[in-house]
Amino acid sequence: MFLISIGIIALIAGFVLSAQQNQSSRYGIIARVAGIVLIGLGIFTTMFKTIDTGQVGVKTLFGKVEDDVLYSGLHVVNPLVEITSFDVKTQNYTMSAVHDEGMKSGDDAIRVLSADGLEVTIDLSVLFKVSASKAPTILRQIGDDYLDKIVRPVSRTAIRDNAVSYEAIALYSTKREEFQNRIFNAINSSFAKRGLVLEQLLVRNITLPESVKKTIESKINAEQDAQKMIFVLQKEKQEAERKRVEAQGIADYQKILSTGLSDKQLQYEAIKAQKEIALSPNSKVIIMGSTKGTPILINGN
Repeated sequence: MFLISIGIIALIAGFVLSAQQNQSSRYGIIARVAGIVLIGLGIFTTMFKTIDTGQVGVKTLFGKVEDDVLYSGLHVVNPLVEITSFDVKTQNYTMSAVHDEGMKSGDDAIRVLSADGLEVTIDLSVLFKVSASKAPTILRQIGDDYLDKIVRPVSRTAIRDNAVSYEAIALYSTKREEFQNRIFNAINSSFAKRGLVLEQLLVRNITLPESVKKTIESKINAEQDAQKMIFVLQKEKQEAERKRVEAQGIADYQKILSTGLSDKQLQYEAIKAQKEIALSPNSKVIIMGSTKGTPILINGN
């Protein structure tokens, strides 16, 4: 459009100069020729539009949005058409309490009231993309500022509307996944009506009031202490059972010895033991006592 504008100016100037009956008329002819060349060059260059990868183009002619979509690549279009590009890749819109982590500077987390009247702070990331075929509708009904007009308010409203159904501790622990699924369905339904596709919803962090956090920590510590006590009691019980079994074994052994062994059997066992000692190369055997009694083996070493 810049070349066309310069060409028009040069063409007008050429006509003005050509109207004069002097040497300026020659410059007027040159200016008109230059203007025509610039206009032609401008029209030629504006006929070709390149749409980058991951984007689509929407054509607007004299304020009217056309329904056909230009996908990535080179296109020949009407030089008077304006092209508005839309990013159709996955986009991430984050609202976080951490400074400069979200789309807005500063603390941009969502603060909601739970069912028990406590204020809960939620960090949220919305992964979405623009439906390529719906880009003309988005431009016509919303404009190209769909982040602030649709993504942000719809997401924050869905969080607040659903958080009131849960208690703060449930949001933090047992009901977190259920809560995330509910707000996903709510946002997805609203996005679909406006040409946006919700891909994933991430409840990144849920921060409870300090008083609730201390209560949870106390409960966790109490549960851990109870688990430790159960372990200690089980260990003591196992040790007591081990000692009982050991004592029973000793008692059974003593009972066997007192009732099951005769003097002759004891004498026989003693002879066997002394025989093994006698067979040792380091032993010298001296037999003392009566032949009827139990022999005594003395190690000479």
